[in-house]
Amino acid sequence: MSMSISRETITRFLDRCTQLRSHTALTQLHSIILRSGFPHDTFILNRLIDLYSKCGADLASSLYLFNQSQRDLFSWNAMLGGYIANGELVGAQKVFDEMPERNVVSWNSMISGFVRNGEEGKGIECYAEMVRGGFVPNRFTLASVLGACGVLREVRVGRVCHGMAVKVGVDGNVFVGNALVNLYAKCGCVGDAVKAFAGLEEPNEVSFTALMGGLAEAERAEEALDMFRLMHRMMICIDAVSLSTILGVCVRCGFGECSYCDRTDGHVLVRAYGKLIHSLSVKLGLENDFHLSNSMLDMYAKSGDMADAEMLFDRLSTPNVVSWNIMIAGYGLTHKVDRAIELMEKMEGCGVEPDEVTFINLLSGCIKDGNILVGRLFFDRIACPTLSSWNAMLSAYSQVENHEEVIMLFREMQFRNMKPDKTTLVVVLGSCAAMGLLDLGKQVHAVSQKYALNGNLFMGSVLISLYSKSSRLERALFIFDSLPELDTACWNSIIAGFSLNHMHDKAFAYFNAMRGKDMFPTEFSYATLLSCCAAQPLPCQGRQMHALIVKDGNIVDVFVGSALIDMYCKSGDVDAAQITFDSMPRKNTVSWNEMIHGYAQNGRGDEAVHLYHEMVKSREEPDDVTFVAVLTSCSHAGLVDEGLRIFESISSEYGTKPLLDHCTCIIDALGRAGRLQEAEALILKMPYKEDPVIWEVLLSSCRVHTDIPVARRAADMLFALNPKNRTPYVLLANVYSSMGRWDDTRTVRELMCDENVHKEPGYSCYYLRRSGFACEDDEDEVLGNLCSTERTNGSISDRSSKSPNSIHSSSTQVQQIDFQHISHD
Repeated sequence: MSMSISRETITRFLDRCTQLRSHTALTQLHSIILRSGFPHDTFILNRLIDLYSKCGADLASSLYLFNQSQRDLFSWNAMLGGYIANGELVGAQKVFDEMPERNVVSWNSMISGFVRNGEEGKGIECYAEMVRGGFVPNRFTLASVLGACGVLREVRVGRVCHGMAVKVGVDGNVFVGNALVNLYAKCGCVGDAVKAFAGLEEPNEVSFTALMGGLAEAERAEEALDMFRLMHRMMICIDAVSLSTILGVCVRCGFGECSYCDRTDGHVLVRAYGKLIHSLSVKLGLENDFHLSNSMLDMYAKSGDMADAEMLFDRLSTPNVVSWNIMIAGYGLTHKVDRAIELMEKMEGCGVEPDEVTFINLLSGCIKDGNILVGRLFFDRIACPTLSSWNAMLSAYSQVENHEEVIMLFREMQFRNMKPDKTTLVVVLGSCAAMGLLDLGKQVHAVSQKYALNGNLFMGSVLISLYSKSSRLERALFIFDSLPELDTACWNSIIAGFSLNHMHDKAFAYFNAMRGKDMFPTEFSYATLLSCCAAQPLPCQGRQMHALIVKDGNIVDVFVGSALIDMYCKSGDVDAAQITFDSMPRKNTVSWNEMIHGYAQNGRGDEAVHLYHEMVKSREEPDDVTFVAVLTSCSHAGLVDEGLRIFESISSEYGTKPLLDHCTCIIDALGRAGRLQEAEALILKMPYKEDPVIWEVLLSSCRVHTDIPVARRAADMLFALNPKNRTPYVLLANVYSSMGRWDDTRTVRELMCDENVHKEPGYSCYYLRRSGFACEDDEDEVLGNLCSTERTNGSISDRSSKSPNSIHSSSTQVQQIDFQHISHD
């Protein structure tokens, strides 16, 4: 039975269904249409196809009607739009390919479908095909394509689309304008983003939010904050997305990305701005927005205000995994790993499943807290770790110099077929370099070439370091020369390689070349060159370096200051080292150690001990190197009782066990003072009593104080530990010979022959102007060579009167030393 109802009435009902998006109302209206005499009306069928796909995602009904209708272009577009609206790209592509004809709407639907479903590349390809087909894009086309370019950071394609927008006259459209601002902001072209923003007649909240995000990404946080103030003054609608964006800007300010941080503490700044924005969100009635709540939670957590973060978290009705992760990360940042673990257990108890981010946050917290073992447990809980998780764990082991675990974890990563990136390979190559694993490093180098990562500057720098540390400088130089461009890290690596291989003249030459390329040396550059000056030693060149450091403004750096102290101390200029030490605005343990060790090296033990006590008063924690330096000073200065007190404090005050080096120093101090029996008794109490070095120190002291019984017991202990070690035989023979007991000396030498132990010849090195000699040949011939060389170099002194006994045996060797000087203004 048909019903009398007009076509106009049906159209109004269809419009009402579009507004309601009610599937029930639509099916009821459809039944009325079937009884009203319009079941085959193409216009009404097209509207029904469109509505069924949008109301309840009833694609089956849409497809049924589509197949029953007399299809026109609107029918095809309606069906295409239905597939797109439901994320069915495969079905949409099939419909699109079968369309007998297309218009701009068809192309727009397909392009927006690709972009909205994460297929931005295909969206751009579809746009290119559209233009090639002669279709003129409109504002909807260009807004979608510009959005895709922003996601892919395709600024070049974006500029072409910008030109098209100008050509067709839609560049002033707010949607196209906002897409342009977003594109340039995401691609780091902030100047272009500002111009696009200025070209908008009526910018809206989307325009402001896009530009604020771009300014924040470009580390122009102050300008982003100014834009937010302008947005507020212009009474632009402030929504939850705008507030979330500006909260992110505040966090960036707190981490030193705006100049306010030079005037106040960054975390205080975050809390000040953050609380203002929190208050504004309450005023605007947006405090219940979940995304905004998580942004505020992130702001409080990253500023270290975990009390306010807890209060906000407790107010959330149903915190999601993001909320829990923010709280766990916050406790990790504030070194409260136990609380973070407790929160994860509570999270699981609430039925929220931890994801990979949860475990990475816990891993980061454990690393900051120095608890790598617990961090590894959380890493192992990740079922399928992503590349970022692997890199986080590898970096954690690298930071604590556990290079063996880095190698093992990398192998496991390979077994799981996880493709490495440049971060992975840089960390692994660094560990190979630290462990001297050249063959493994070569294999990793091959992997980098396989994945086309070897041209990366970071990769180049670490490869130079690997080959330099393995004494393969020719390979390191080849890599250095083959890099398409060089940064400071690459220059520093090759300079450090020359320094490690004692090619100090080359290090200075490359340093000068680096400066000639207008590359600014870093603190590492200066520290490396100062170590070259200290190794030679070259006080004149060291002073020139000092002047250059002052000129370049790097004198305040603690590592450069420590290197200067080391250089002056090794050159014997302890007063200059002391002046440098006193002028340092900030000192670390290395600085104190260098100065204490410098005093010890130069026979000023009293001052070294005094400085050690000053270090303790300053609350700088002494480390193992500190104790070696100060105990050496006590030994050389005869401050035995003071040395014993410091030695005992290692365990009693600092809760650590003395190392072998500490024990050796205190035994040396007792031996120098003639307290040999006390030294022997102390050795027997030590955990290192089976180490030959400590007995050799005691045996060496017996020669000075002619204590035969202690010497004999020390030698017997050494013979028992290693009968083939020549050192105890030589030391014991020297003890006997110093007392004139030649029969005993002969007996020891015969014992050496019986055991087939040989004494290696001595070694001497002479530096004569630009030539260095080490000799073992016939003494008269050697003296003749020396005198001849001196005459060749213009010397008029006659060295032939020197005693031949002053020359010890070794192999003849001549080495040219090229002392270069650093030129500066």
